[in-house]
Amino acid sequence: MIDILLLAILGIVTWCVASEGAWGAGFIFVSVLLAGLLAMNYFEPLATFLTNNISSSGAWARRWDSIALIGLFIAFIFLFREITVRIAPTYMQVHPLVHEIARWGFAAMTGYIAMAFLLTALHTAPLPREFAGFTPERKNLFSVAAPDRQWLGFTQYVSEKSMRNGSRGHLFDGPEYPIPQQQNTVWPSFPIRYAARRSQGLAGGAAAKPLTKEKANRSF
Repeated sequence: MIDILLLAILGIVTWCVASEGAWGAGFIFVSVLLAGLLAMNYFEPLATFLTNNISSSGAWARRWDSIALIGLFIAFIFLFREITVRIAPTYMQVHPLVHEIARWGFAAMTGYIAMAFLLTALHTAPLPREFAGFTPERKNLFSVAAPDRQWLGFTQYVSEKSMRNGSRGHLFDGPEYPIPQQQNTVWPSFPIRYAARRSQGLAGGAAAKPLTKEKANRSF
């Protein structure tokens, strides 16, 4: 079921974005990409704020993560869309071949990002650990690709590299510490901790904490 839904999202978004033309599709692609990255980096602090200041009941605490994540994503898309419309308010002519390649290329990439982002958002939803064919450990796109893990990996890479300000800058996911005989020093835990939260019915926001150093050491 989840595989068909993801394929439908990919197709619908691709078709809609392609109808915007080459320049429009390019602007939408950039808007969706930036919106997704910003939403991923700031939804947990926002969910914690909403939990502490609006409602901390068990039911609402489990909802704030997905509400904050999708809400920020939509808000940033509208913001960037408004900015790009003001930057390029009129249609700009391009060669017909370039127009077709660009609009379908940007549309397909936008569709894949939207699909991957929404699949990632399912990890934070107040639903059972596994539902409608969705499994955190599975390649949820027909067992061929894992768009959620691809998106998480991309977000993690960007937060460690280009979006990080110095050695103590913000990391999207995972504590940072060395483990003997392991090259990596950052240990992301997004799918694991949210799957554990869903299976145990725990609260969201600050309650969905990364793995501790001791747990990570026991895993290797």
